[in-house]
Amino acid sequence: MGQTLCCVQVDQSTVAVKETFGKFDDVLQPGCHCVPWIAGRRIAGHLSLRLQQLDVRCETKTKDNVFVNVVASVQYRALSHKASDAFYKLSNTRSQIQAYVFDVIRATVPKLILDDVFEQKNEIAKAVEEELEKAMSAYGYEIVQTLIVDIDPDDHVKRSMNEINAAARLRAAASEKAEAEKIVQIKRAEGEAEAKHLSGLGIARQRQAIVDGLRDSVLGFSGNVPGTSAKDVMDMVLITQYFDTMKEIGASSKSSSVFIPHGPGAVRDIATQIRDGLLQATHN
Repeated sequence: MGQTLCCVQVDQSTVAVKETFGKFDDVLQPGCHCVPWIAGRRIAGHLSLRLQQLDVRCETKTKDNVFVNVVASVQYRALSHKASDAFYKLSNTRSQIQAYVFDVIRATVPKLILDDVFEQKNEIAKAVEEELEKAMSAYGYEIVQTLIVDIDPDDHVKRSMNEINAAARLRAAASEKAEAEKIVQIKRAEGEAEAKHLSGLGIARQRQAIVDGLRDSVLGFSGNVPGTSAKDVMDMVLITQYFDTMKEIGASSKSSSVFIPHGPGAVRDIATQIRDGLLQATHN
């Protein structure tokens, strides 16, 4: 009905290309327009001004000979003031953009090793965008943004990378565990050394107290009982300690201590050995 009345409707975010007898005449903006076909005018086609997206998957090889699939996402749109160029100069816009993306990625990625490809994906996207912007502006298109959305190496390469990362983490964990065990052993050794030092001090003080007690006993007994010598007092003390020890052994049902020789007469021999040892140490 609109064509019969020579009226044409152009939708929002769309422009129409008008021709007169097959030659470009004008770009019609959204709204209602009169296109009298009887005068040789017609609508050659419509061009969308909406933002469009094209995902391009490109297989290439890195500098370290790893094949990867790089997926680039290109967002573009036709320019209203260059609608005639966008309509007439390109027959397949998406194929043209795809060709430029292939060219830039396959020229950039082979200069990088695989790890650098992951790290420099923003630089790769920028290089693709700059090249597309220069090429597509002549055809009436604007490149809004270009993103590298995926870098997909071969499955064997990904498996190897995962194994390398796992091994590195295990190595780090083992190192940390060994360091922790080292610290524990050092602290344990320091604790044992400190404990032995304190134990030695305790034993030394205990022996000093015993010596002081024996000296006081000998001096007190000699002073209270005239005619007794230090030897007599030491013999009596040793005999007393001997019987106290035998009493404690006999009182315990689980005792495993045995004195050899164990007769009471052996106390004099023990006393003689102790006294001779002390006298020998004094003379030396």
